Amino acid sequence: MVKSANLELPLVEAAQAQKHVTVNESLIRLDAVAQLVLQSITETTPPSDAEEGAVYAVPAGAQPPWNAATGLLAVRSNGGWEYITPREGWQAWIRDAQGVFLFDGIDWVAQSTTGAVGPQLKTLSFDQEITAGSSVATSALIPANASVIGVTGRVISEITGDLTSWRLGVNTSDNRYGSGLGTGLNGYVHGLTGSPLTYYSATPLQLTAEGGDFAGGTVRLVVHMIELGIPAPV
Repeated sequence: MVKSANLELPLVEAAQAQKHVTVNESLIRLDAVAQLVLQSITETTPPSDAEEGAVYAVPAGAQPPWNAATGLLAVRSNGGWEYITPREGWQAWIRDAQGVFLFDGIDWVAQSTTGAVGPQLKTLSFDQEITAGSSVATSALIPANASVIGVTGRVISEITGDLTSWRLGVNTSDNRYGSGLGTGLNGYVHGLTGSPLTYYSATPLQLTAEGGDFAGGTVRLVVHMIELGIPAPV
């Protein structure tokens, strides 16, 4: 089938039967890439509950059926996946990273006023399920060599247990980003540091119960950080 040069849109051929099939496939691809929003550029497991039209950038190490599509965009379509090749210069809003990224022909690079090799303001947003016990280490990690400005958060499912409050930090300082925090729905965290603090190895956040133990709940956390870009290889 003949396709367009840039977006690889299927083109209707002369005297083709069922032209609507080709036209609809082209419209679906246009719908996916116009005003491009990517759900994630790091998710390796194809979500079975992805909404129709959701788009993901497939990273290395992805699981089937994405395992043969590294570097492509996976578009949810009719319960399966269609794939589009991104082009150098494309920009997209990355939903889970909450930022604008530019495709440089190899990687999706966070944008800043100083360019890809300058300081990059980034966020890491994730939902942490709280399990029973006195403390919980997050499954998501602060990236190595990131300088963290602060951590914010919101209780999106009431924190239960016999605790009176909780604190947020890391293993070496369990209240670095706040203490005496609320357990009710929409309780929030607004933890700032006096100056950016660099983590030289990937580090989990730690939630610690005060006055008792956790039983359950969910907290949405956002790590606000700076990362330094490295010049591209030559």
